[in-house]
Amino acid sequence: MPDAVALLSEAAALAERALDARLPAESVEPARLHRAMRYAIFAGGKRLRPALVLLACRAVGGRDVSAAPGLAAVEMLHTYTLVHDDLPAMDDDDLRRGRPTCHKAFDEATAILAGDALQAAAFGAAAELGAEAVRVLARDAGSLGVVGGQQDDLDAEGKPVDGALLERIHRRKTAALIRASCELGAIAGAASSAQRQALAAYGEALGLAFQIADDVLDVTATAATLGKTPGKDAAQGKLTYVAVHGLDAARAEGARQASLAQAALAEFGPRGAELAELARFVVERRS
Repeated sequence: MPDAVALLSEAAALAERALDARLPAESVEPARLHRAMRYAIFAGGKRLRPALVLLACRAVGGRDVSAAPGLAAVEMLHTYTLVHDDLPAMDDDDLRRGRPTCHKAFDEATAILAGDALQAAAFGAAAELGAEAVRVLARDAGSLGVVGGQQDDLDAEGKPVDGALLERIHRRKTAALIRASCELGAIAGAASSAQRQALAAYGEALGLAFQIADDVLDVTATAATLGKTPGKDAAQGKLTYVAVHGLDAARAEGARQASLAQAALAEFGPRGAELAELARFVVERRS
């Protein structure tokens, strides 16, 4: 039986190497910008999205080395969104992955530029996999994906609870990039159309399960275990699954989405075991 923590550790090690190879050194001018980019990227974290690229590639019979550009692309794209989301104009967070956010460690202007540069580097990495990988990343990173989800999230602050809007936010802000990670792995592994569709369905359900788990952790975890400030969502009046449906229903829905993700892997047989284990881990994690 695969172990999720070991899988994440393995993917993280591969991602570290792929990222290091694709980012300018801290000594390269403008050095402050490159220090900020590397500060944000090499801050730890679960590296879930790179793991999904890797395991999706494996599930369709691809080689680990083929997935390396995708690992780097999704993590740079994800990190750029975190750097920008943490800004005072957005979610105004001081803590990320257990240490000061990028704009606190440097300054707001440098953090904005670091996010911009990481986004550009993400598309450069995706281009190594070809035009289709760039298209997938662009689709799920833009106004109908992550950026649109963040706008909806900001617009919903302090508004009456709205289950339909909540699902749209979760699908765009979180599930879109997790789905894209699975699709990039499929592309890297030269998947068939049916295999790619199955992995996209897995990623969509897993993304919802992951975000619901985040909503639960925001009201149940401590800063020490979470690595960021807990209770911020409630304090800012954000629309979360817990706020709309309650804690018990949130936990039940997270488990249901994880089961849907696992069911989408049926055609892969034993080769889907690693992805299935990751789905279990996502809803049972404590940080």
